[in-house]
Amino acid sequence: MKQEKIINVKSGYFMLFLLFAFIAAAIYSLTQSIIWLFLLFLVLTITITPGFFLVNPNTSKVILLFGKYIGTVKENGFYWANPLYLKKGISLRASNFDSERVKVNDKLGNPIMISTILVWKVKNTFKAAFDVDNYENFVRVQSDAAVRKLASLYPYDNFEDDGKEEEITLRASVNEVSEALEKELSERLDMAGIEVLEARIGYLAYAQEIASAMLKRQQATAIIAARHKIVEGAVSMVEMALNKLSKNNIVDLDDERKAAMVSNLMVVLCSDKDATPIVNAGTLNH
Repeated sequence: MKQEKIINVKSGYFMLFLLFAFIAAAIYSLTQSIIWLFLLFLVLTITITPGFFLVNPNTSKVILLFGKYIGTVKENGFYWANPLYLKKGISLRASNFDSERVKVNDKLGNPIMISTILVWKVKNTFKAAFDVDNYENFVRVQSDAAVRKLASLYPYDNFEDDGKEEEITLRASVNEVSEALEKELSERLDMAGIEVLEARIGYLAYAQEIASAMLKRQQATAIIAARHKIVEGAVSMVEMALNKLSKNNIVDLDDERKAAMVSNLMVVLCSDKDATPIVNAGTLNH
């Protein structure tokens, strides 16, 4: 048998009443000095007592008889079953797992520190109990393996700006990376009867040995992008100024003066410091 089997067992209240009756009968027999009857009820009491068990909400009991799987009790309540049954409790509640930060290489070979946060619960008690040695440890080990594999499939960040389709990265593509991680973990944990409810990156950073260099690279990329926008805006403003001057016949500039004006405006607009204006007290020719 490789599948979970849900079974129903007897309610424990009738057997509990019977247990109290045996105890009362044993006491009565002892007071009447009927030793053989006392021993009989004592043996019956000891025999039926191990059959009682509780199933709390969102928990289960896996029932075994001499190594044979009998079934699983999932409905909560107070029960009694064969005293020879071995009852193994397995929680059905959702559990959180925050993995340790591990050092791995991303797709580009950069060392990074990464961890994952996993929300999971047992879906198949048979697989959790018998297909793996320790399903909780199995979750920890497989989560570590999955996050290592995921990190090797994607770069930490994309520094290219060549107009190509945006690449999926660990830092920017949160939803895509989480979906890939959840799929990978679901495939790995299915053999243990584990259902993955949610999986996402809990911590992500460059490793200490390259963190400083990568920070400078990110700053340089940001500066270049900002300068690119500034130059685009400056060119647009210069073009607009020249067109306005020409359209409104404010001043007639030859090519040399236009070039000088463009040069001055570009210096003023693209400078990273405030420009100091100089008033021309002469004419345009001086």
